Amino acid sequence: MPALRLTQHAQARMQQRAIPPAVVEALLDYGREEHDHHGGTIVFFDKAARRRLERLRMNRALDRYLDAYAVVAQTGEVITVGHRDKRIHRH
Repeated sequence: MPALRLTQHAQARMQQRAIPPAVVEALLDYGREEHDHHGGTIVFFDKAARRRLERLRMNRALDRYLDAYAVVAQTGEVITVGHRDKRIHRH
């Protein structure tokens, strides 16, 4: 995987929300993508992604961060990251 491309906003949010870069990389590698209807893509761990992580024995290391999400621009840059407290609606 190429180097993780983050905006300054995403870097600040990662630090503020205590989300390590390894979690963002796992999100981009294994997470489910849903369009946010604003030109970006929301990436999060759904049930299938959690099962993939479990098969790869990565789920223990990421247990704390299974509610994490990332918003990725069309250019491939990560715009922001956070912890979900609501459902991600799929349309």
